[in-house]
Amino acid sequence: MTKMIFVNLPVANVAAATRFYEALGFTQNMMFSNEQASAMEWSDTISVMLLDRAFYATFTPKTIIDAHTQSGALLALNFDSRGEVDSITEAALGAGGREAHDPEDHGYMYSRAFEDLDGHGWGPFFMDMAAAAEAMGQPAAADA
Repeated sequence: MTKMIFVNLPVANVAAATRFYEALGFTQNMMFSNEQASAMEWSDTISVMLLDRAFYATFTPKTIIDAHTQSGALLALNFDSRGEVDSITEAALGAGGREAHDPEDHGYMYSRAFEDLDGHGWGPFFMDMAAAAEAMGQPAAADA
């Protein structure tokens, strides 16, 4: 069986959150979506479940954080280029998201950060693995 991950996020408005993630290129899976939840697919193996806060609360006895003022997780997605990192960040900002900090360029890694409508933090990044190995004084993966 293929390994998959489903990231569950509490949201204030399922419809608005769905529109936000569609603007980033996620696709809604209607089979697992309703008024309480929206299944948003990033790839064949990565999905984000946008759950109404009351519905989310049925899965945990813990207090649900307000991601606008507290951090519970930082979610990172890798991309094949710096341009793709910029594109998804600009899409997030255009859909009502907030840029969390200025772009970071470490030579071998380029990243940005944004928050969705509910304050959940995303960090899209591009990493040149050969350049990263060189910067860390390690052999490149192909050389190992």
